[in-house]
Amino acid sequence: MNPVITRASAAAFAAAAALLAGSATAQVKLPPTIAWSAYDVGSGGYNQAVAIGNALKQKYNVSLRVLPGKNDVSRNLPVREGQVQFSANGVGGAYLAQEGVFEFGAPNWGPQPIRGLMLNTSDQVLTVVAAKDSGVRTVADLKGKRVAWVIGAPSLNQNITAMLAFANLTWNDVQKVEFGGFGAAMDGIVNNQVDAAFTSSISGLAYKVAKSPRGLVYPVFAHSDKAGWARMQAMAPFFFPFMGTEGAELSKEKPAESATYPYPILMTYASQNTDLVYNMTKAMVESFELYKGGAPGNSGWAVERQNFAWVIPFHDGAIRYWKEAGKWKPEHQAHNDKLIQRQQALAAAWAEAKKASHADDKAFVAAWQKTRAAALSKAGFDPVTTSW
Repeated sequence: MNPVITRASAAAFAAAAALLAGSATAQVKLPPTIAWSAYDVGSGGYNQAVAIGNALKQKYNVSLRVLPGKNDVSRNLPVREGQVQFSANGVGGAYLAQEGVFEFGAPNWGPQPIRGLMLNTSDQVLTVVAAKDSGVRTVADLKGKRVAWVIGAPSLNQNITAMLAFANLTWNDVQKVEFGGFGAAMDGIVNNQVDAAFTSSISGLAYKVAKSPRGLVYPVFAHSDKAGWARMQAMAPFFFPFMGTEGAELSKEKPAESATYPYPILMTYASQNTDLVYNMTKAMVESFELYKGGAPGNSGWAVERQNFAWVIPFHDGAIRYWKEAGKWKPEHQAHNDKLIQRQQALAAAWAEAKKASHADDKAFVAAWQKTRAAALSKAGFDPVTTSW
């Protein structure tokens, strides 16, 4: 064998491989600047978006502008108005917005045509935590304890409502302690004003509670308790059983048998350009190795952690990518079609509610609650939330 030819062949092979790699990268077509809304500066979602932005810049020379928002409405508004293309949102801005409930049940909002691209299911848990010295070890132990209610944060409060239902409890079975914000509620545990609050296990405030004299514990949501799960998911279908291994007081050796849901949720609206959504999804997958270690929880964006049968439908552009990747199955399409039918029933009900005249916003919301529940039931769907 001629060593010169062998070296030449190897060089040609390497050049061809490099060309193929380059062409694969070139297939991602994004504008020079992409904009996302996200949780506030310093939050897990914001930090993840910054890390993703660094990867997009490095791999595609695309700049990601991250617009922080203090609440669900402020994260959704710029997407709805076309000021940003996507949002690294939470369950409130995704699921509650789709449903047109709580703050999205106001006359200037209503059910939103939300569409997903990807879900982050990392090793963290989003759950209720308690002070270790409170004696709480299971959800049932919350009975009689002081539990945080965050004013103006319906998604946080609804989460706890559903989690209490797991143990056949309601807010009447606990001492409700009101706080002006999430941070104040978590500090309330440290300051012995409250015994439990809702948080993410990777939140800086969870670590703060864990390091305080009171300590931190994750109440057990027994995965074997089918009746408990049925009660909780009837109120909050976005929760699922999960063994948390990342965050304060957690590790693979010391997991929490808990409940969680995806966070962040990379989402947009149904009207977003299909090619743009396709390329954004593709870019997220192809640049994963560059950002997966860039912020806590980023490992949850991995392809193998995607859930294509969750509570919001995926965008056609994202579906196109996932089909190409061999991940989108017929059962996923059937599930997606049902979710879109649900959104269509909600949109028709909203149009009906808006036609009628109402004395004030409060009267409108009361009427919308009834119209919404009746329309969903008639269409064969569970209304889930009927009052707020």
